[in-house]
Amino acid sequence: MKAFYRRHSYLGVDVMAMSAAEKNAIVEEYKRGPNDTGSPEVQVALLTSRILQLTEHFKEHKQDHHSRQGLVRMVNSRRKLLDYLKNKDVDRYRDLISRLGLRR
Repeated sequence: MKAFYRRHSYLGVDVMAMSAAEKNAIVEEYKRGPNDTGSPEVQVALLTSRILQLTEHFKEHKQDHHSRQGLVRMVNSRRKLLDYLKNKDVDRYRDLISRLGLRR
């Protein structure tokens, strides 16, 4: 089982960190259309969920530097997606920021 996690990790974080049900709930809440899973809103919401989970992880595991690199990549990716959305449609950006409770 450990080999599975090593081969199927995303940015140094276990694949099992978020269940399929949790992911589907986030997609349902933030999707823009019936088949939408890749809009910036959905991607930012999923990244925010993973970032919050990792932040909790680091409260207990302060020395986990490998996962911290993954966290930094996720934060940077989220920032780039938010910048893209802000440049493309400011109203969608503001709505997403308020729904997620981000400080931008």
